[in-house]
Amino acid sequence: MPAEQKLAELRAAVAHHMYRYHVLDEPEVADAEYDALFDELLSLEAAHPELTSSESPTQRVGGQPLSHFEKVSHEVAMLSLDKTTTRTELEDWIQRCRNRLGDEVSLNFFCEPKIDGVAVALVYEDGRLVLASTRGDGQTGENITANVKTIPSVPLRIPVSQESGIPIPVRMEVRGEIYIPVDQFREFNQRAINQGDKPMINPRNGAAGSLRQLDPKITASRPLTMFCYSLGWTEGDWQPSAHSQVIAQFESWGLRTNPLVRRVDELDSMMSYVDEVLAKRSDLGYDIDGVVVKVDELDQQETLGAVTRKPRWAIAYKYPAEEATTELQEVEFQVGRTGSITPVARLKPVFVGGVTVSNATLHNMDEISRLDLRIGDHVMIRRAGDVIPQVVSVIQSRRPKDAVEVVLPTVCPSCGSAVTQTEDEAVARCSASHNVCPAQRKEGLKHFASRLAMDIDGLGDKLIEQFVDLGLVANAADIFHLEMSQIAAIERMAEKSATNLVEAIAASRATTLQRFIYSLGIREVGEATALSLANQFRSIEALIAADVEALVSVPDVGPIVAEKIRLFFADSENVAVVESLVGAGVNWPEIELPDAGTVSLVGQTWVLTGTLEQMTRNEAKAILVGVGAKVAGSVSAKTHQVVAGPGAGSKLAKAKELEVPVMDEDEFVTFLKTHGLVE
Repeated sequence: MPAEQKLAELRAAVAHHMYRYHVLDEPEVADAEYDALFDELLSLEAAHPELTSSESPTQRVGGQPLSHFEKVSHEVAMLSLDKTTTRTELEDWIQRCRNRLGDEVSLNFFCEPKIDGVAVALVYEDGRLVLASTRGDGQTGENITANVKTIPSVPLRIPVSQESGIPIPVRMEVRGEIYIPVDQFREFNQRAINQGDKPMINPRNGAAGSLRQLDPKITASRPLTMFCYSLGWTEGDWQPSAHSQVIAQFESWGLRTNPLVRRVDELDSMMSYVDEVLAKRSDLGYDIDGVVVKVDELDQQETLGAVTRKPRWAIAYKYPAEEATTELQEVEFQVGRTGSITPVARLKPVFVGGVTVSNATLHNMDEISRLDLRIGDHVMIRRAGDVIPQVVSVIQSRRPKDAVEVVLPTVCPSCGSAVTQTEDEAVARCSASHNVCPAQRKEGLKHFASRLAMDIDGLGDKLIEQFVDLGLVANAADIFHLEMSQIAAIERMAEKSATNLVEAIAASRATTLQRFIYSLGIREVGEATALSLANQFRSIEALIAADVEALVSVPDVGPIVAEKIRLFFADSENVAVVESLVGAGVNWPEIELPDAGTVSLVGQTWVLTGTLEQMTRNEAKAILVGVGAKVAGSVSAKTHQVVAGPGAGSKLAKAKELEVPVMDEDEFVTFLKTHGLVE
């Protein structure tokens, strides 16, 4: 085959697989197969430099670093949006549109998540990307073409695939938002911290900084992607009549669009959309700060026009801010159940992410050093969904002259024992055991009683602290020896509450081996590892007797975790507590592993979502893991099966979007019974 023909085929194949992976999230080949194709293309191009093409997927990163960014004038201004935060204001905006268009005009609206990223404009000529620019001041931006070409989800040429048959415009401008997915932002920052580099402040700043790198190779190393959300202008035969047509055509041409967009025709539907997206906000995988609502018909948009650089035909419904600035008033050091000394920021209360925040995590002293944080500083804090608020940056320009340096204590704030820190850990620890340190003891008992461990209903954090302070509970086994009179004597403990707690403690004696192992609080042993240990050893005695060699043979247990487990059970006091718990009546059914010949889910990924009514999610997870399945927390194109109970939300929607098979709970239970996994 002639080299030119082979190159064309390889370029088409690589571009196709990039589209499937980065745009559709539906890869057709394994990573190794894709890498082999890409390497083959690189080799062939190297052997035939005369056939090099700027449109080749291998040319996304090339050329020398720039000395500066050239200015670009937008042919049509990139306007900002007016904002609203209430239903009444949204209703007023709709009425203003009707007043200008006439009450007799039929209005439809297009709703989409408002991505918290960087707005850009892409110019395509005859389907080829020739210019990418930032929004700038709306009239003039910066030429970032070389950087945008490094983003895999942005096609260098369209269509990657075309189903509609609509011809590519002679020229057109595609507008959208470039952003960094939350998971990839966290992974990037963790790598940066591990390498001693400066992490990004937040995903939006990270995206903006990545796009303004003079060296495209740096941009290429950043996890950027893009959603296309509007047509700036077009020249040629294609002249759409509605914004919804534009988005549908973008998708057909291989431009990545948001799957959550929706066309609505009245205020109630609009507000339902606003509420639905808000409920999904923390699970989307990318940051949003609201919803954008647009009049759908393009001729109506033109009639409505703009005022003071804001279109009358679109508005942003803003959600509560997830970032805010406040003052760091103090840093306190808390002691965890494993002795970890964790700094906690005490903040001047501030409203952020829908709640008032007065505390934020600081992780460890390395993080304080990275931030150059001092008491008295004004700081930026971030709260996304249910994530614990974090201090993300210090506003150096507002640092007071009397700001105080944060110093790691030399002794434990709970027991006064020496604080130590090993070279291989960022975390400092109390040198005393949990038997000596009251804080470790309290935190360990809170973990023991927690929902995923022994699940002792009514035994909350404050009660545990009181029991320890009064000398009624020194270890987990003591909980099962508490008497009614002791519990009833606790301040503000009514007789009914005391009775309920006694009954809850008694009920918790019947548990599972997995829960029991997890409840012990062994360092590095989470739910999944506890389940693997239970399935492997099937008795607590066998686990206690296991050596490192036996432990590392367990799935998900490496040498470090194995050593942590061995050290835990090498402590005679820990073994004594385990024996006391068993002596106090804590029990679990014998583990009967399913017949391996009945069903095997090895290599499959399952996702559980919604509320399961016939069993708990953890019970369902244990059954699936027991026959080889991996139970994941999110749905992707690589998911084999989703089990959706009542209340399933974004994960179910994602499964339908990706055409992943879905079972309801009745179908799931039938599946388990068919294969003898439950009675």
